[in-house]
Amino acid sequence: MRIGILSDTHNRAGALQSALQTLRHLHIDTLFHCGDVTTLETARLMLGFTVHYVFGNGDADSIDIQNMLTAANPESSGGLVYAGQIDGVRIAAAHGHIAGKVNALVASGEYDYVFHGHTHVQKDEMIGRTRIINPGALGSNRYDGRCLCILDLKTGQIEYPRID
Repeated sequence: MRIGILSDTHNRAGALQSALQTLRHLHIDTLFHCGDVTTLETARLMLGFTVHYVFGNGDADSIDIQNMLTAANPESSGGLVYAGQIDGVRIAAAHGHIAGKVNALVASGEYDYVFHGHTHVQKDEMIGRTRIINPGALGSNRYDGRCLCILDLKTGQIEYPRID
């Protein structure tokens, strides 16, 4: 199963639409958004996907975003941290703005993957048996440009498609 990992949209609706179009084209219907969607209107674009959304420091409407996503799809989730399994793969996610939260998830040794955002910098790193992935930012031209991550949970292969 392939999933999409997004972060730091910062209300860039056009970039989010392009990313979602890429995911639809690849028949990917489950995504993680690692925070900083920013507004309810931008988050609404993700309806139609199973979305595991974690609150970012730029999400003024985080509870409303969570409620909208979970009302539209009961398989979606929202909160400060995601911790669960998909196809037997143990996954945690947090935005990364709460000091030590990502490190604590990794140090617990409970997860195969930990996803995060906040830094706007792509990361693919192994610490112990946990793979840490930061998809980069959809809402920024800094660092790695606008991008997302596609992860194949079966093979571990990742791609970072660029978004114009």
